[in-house]
Amino acid sequence: MSSPSDPKKTGADDQAAGMRKGLTNYGDAGFSLFLRKAFIKGAGYTDSALDRPVIGIADTGSGYNPCHGNMPQLIEAVQRGVMLAGGLPVKFPTISIGESFAAPTSMYLRNLMSMDTEEMLRAQPMDAVVLIGGCDKTVPAQLMGAASAGLPAIQLITGSMLTGSHRGETVGACTDCRRYWGKYRADEIDAQEIADVNNQLVASVGTCSVMGTASTMACIAEGLGMTVPGGASPPAVTSARMRVAEQTGTVAVQMAKTRLTVDKILTAKAFENAMRVLLAIGGSTNAIVHLTAIAGRMGFEVDLKALDRMGRETPVLVDLKPSGRHYMEHFDAAGGMTTLLRELKPLLHLDALTVTGRTLGEELERASPPFRQDVIRPRDNPIYPQGGIAVLQGNLAPGGAIIKQSAADPRLMEHEGRAVVFDSLADLADRIDSDDLDVRADDILVLKNIGPKGAPGMPEAGYIPLPRKLARQGVKDMVRISDGRMSGTAFGTIVLHVTPESAIGGPLAHVRNGDRIRLSVDKREISLLVPDAELARRAREQPVQVPSAERGFRKLFLATVTQADKGVDFDFLAAAQMRGTVPKA
Repeated sequence: MSSPSDPKKTGADDQAAGMRKGLTNYGDAGFSLFLRKAFIKGAGYTDSALDRPVIGIADTGSGYNPCHGNMPQLIEAVQRGVMLAGGLPVKFPTISIGESFAAPTSMYLRNLMSMDTEEMLRAQPMDAVVLIGGCDKTVPAQLMGAASAGLPAIQLITGSMLTGSHRGETVGACTDCRRYWGKYRADEIDAQEIADVNNQLVASVGTCSVMGTASTMACIAEGLGMTVPGGASPPAVTSARMRVAEQTGTVAVQMAKTRLTVDKILTAKAFENAMRVLLAIGGSTNAIVHLTAIAGRMGFEVDLKALDRMGRETPVLVDLKPSGRHYMEHFDAAGGMTTLLRELKPLLHLDALTVTGRTLGEELERASPPFRQDVIRPRDNPIYPQGGIAVLQGNLAPGGAIIKQSAADPRLMEHEGRAVVFDSLADLADRIDSDDLDVRADDILVLKNIGPKGAPGMPEAGYIPLPRKLARQGVKDMVRISDGRMSGTAFGTIVLHVTPESAIGGPLAHVRNGDRIRLSVDKREISLLVPDAELARRAREQPVQVPSAERGFRKLFLATVTQADKGVDFDFLAAAQMRGTVPKA
């Protein structure tokens, strides 16, 4: 590195490092470095500090995001790890998305956060970056942004919340939120009990304590090789989480020195490993959309049919709600991802590289020995014989749809019924609890216009509430179909991500009350039993007007967002050239 007395030697090329990276262009590179150093020295830095590898730390703390409530402690631990390894930590903010606090939906803002992340990584001098995220859309947004920016990058998960206790029963967000709210709607519990349980469902800061989207993306990030080993599962408020954070800072410096860029980790093999993990954990359906978007940034297209074939040979092994019984703190105590990956070894690409510079197989060899536990099952004794997610196709979903079969009622997975149609979320809210609603327990609830463009943002409204009059009769599940998403914490026989969506004229737009619909999970079929000629007539009579907007981010979103099978990313953010498909057929 040049000395302070020799500012003309800037190293302003592709190999530039530290404070010499990405110099602001004033027409004089020497002056650019001189000015940059002058200003950062105003924060008290010495030349010795500024000659170290610079490690950016993405600070996504927010008062609107309790999932990231441990951000100050995590940043402190990362900074310690960076400095112990000889690096210079520099934190910087990006936007933060709290699942329950973002309107119209957090998914609407995921791509914006990915752009914020990418542009900050490009604009600011850093040799590697630590991405700190946890809540549902933050981890995929950060991985999408990092994939596009191309720097050495490592993911640090904020960690799950602790479980609570309600009248002697262990509870945790948010599967138990939905279960107790369902009891309240059915008049099985009173206002006092629903208020009492509300105080117990979220016992600390951190992400949902079940295998919802946040926990799923944590496991997937480790499966991709983007976290330190064991980085997915320690709860947010534990010392183990802080040690993971310190180790993450240390590894980030190592990545900077070896120039271990993200493209060397996010390979086709890494994505296939992540898909195995998704299927084996009974993970959130949302993860398919997120993985598709991340893969698209790296030039890979997800083959949903091949993913479904992979699912037929990948059983669900993790006994966590909503597919099983336990919570994330129990998964961590059972050895977390190390235990799961050992069970999956014959199905994994063990030569896939991780952020440590070692392969997945090498990391598993270095890990602590296995021990007896009952949360992560052996492959010969799964909690569900196939992967948690199945891909459906048919004339109702020419581009595909999905169902979380491991969280569905087995009695409804082969079902034909009469459609009860809601045209929008407003229509659903107006009529779902009416005693006059013409609905029976064997009907199929259909909700339109909650897809990427229709809502907009594809909200988690696919978990359509059971009609109150049926809930009071003891009905616990019905087949429900939409072009939206559902929370990974939810359960039920629910068909999601119907593609193309109704708002752009997909077949779902033309379903009417009384139409017959057939669901066959075994045959991977979702069919509207209406002749093609009739559907064409309906389309002519009631043409769809695709949503648009006059200004701002909504205009950009509606003009460029892709469908669920393409990751609901903006079309201009995908890689310029596609490199292949994953998983390989």
